[in-house]
Amino acid sequence: MGRILEPYQEVERSIVKKYRKTIWNPFIAAVKRYRLIESGDKIAVCISGGKDSMLMAKLMQQLHRHSEVPFELEFLVMDPGYNEVNRRKIESNAEFLHVPIKIFETDIFEIANNASQSPCYLCARMRRGHLYSKARELDCNKIALGHHLSDVIETTLIGMFYGSQIQAMLPKLHSTNFKGMTLIRPLYCVNEDDILSWKRYNNLEFIQCACRFTDNYTNSGDGIGDSKRQEIKHLIKSLRKDNPQIEKNIFNSIHSVCLDTMPGYKTEGEEHSFMERFDRTE
Repeated sequence: MGRILEPYQEVERSIVKKYRKTIWNPFIAAVKRYRLIESGDKIAVCISGGKDSMLMAKLMQQLHRHSEVPFELEFLVMDPGYNEVNRRKIESNAEFLHVPIKIFETDIFEIANNASQSPCYLCARMRRGHLYSKARELDCNKIALGHHLSDVIETTLIGMFYGSQIQAMLPKLHSTNFKGMTLIRPLYCVNEDDILSWKRYNNLEFIQCACRFTDNYTNSGDGIGDSKRQEIKHLIKSLRKDNPQIEKNIFNSIHSVCLDTMPGYKTEGEEHSFMERFDRTE
């Protein structure tokens, strides 16, 4: 008879057993393919309190226990102005899942919610800056964010449909404002549907973004509201009915862009045209 596992251990077991193919293996694939973790790293795992970042925290814990590559972890929770209920929910989830979080406060929601233009963009920028600053205080050289494969796909389509550009989301990038700091996305190859399945299987409840803009689409009749990202989610869900590989195809396409067929592209801030090559090969 096997030993009786604690509830948090059951959650951990589900990651490497039931969700090995859909969550653990894609996570490890991203870590290896994009070289996200290297010997001597000290990584600030940034937890918002949602399903994605909490799963990321558990994955990073599991990897830390079993990896032959030595690295350290700090689990950061930035409170941008959560109400008392959401703050308690984050703390209780972290305690239940045995994630040793460090919480620090900011006034981001107050500032962003009073912004007249692009409050979500402002909120994201401010969050990133505060996280980098706190991570540096703790002598970390990397921060880990919980963006997943679905975020990558949606961001690419939003850029095409509403930004007139083909622009993806990288699995890691150097900070432009914090020298020596790198951002990594360990869930880069994990689909959101599988994260939701893991959450439901373990009867876990997490907070949403908790700002008034999230409430806008949550409380709308169509589940979209003014959110372009939610609109894209619904579009992909519709396309998946006829093509189950739609997300995989979009994801693979951003890894195999053929610049020879592009009339224009931008690299390192410089715009280029196919005419540059066309005139040389005449």
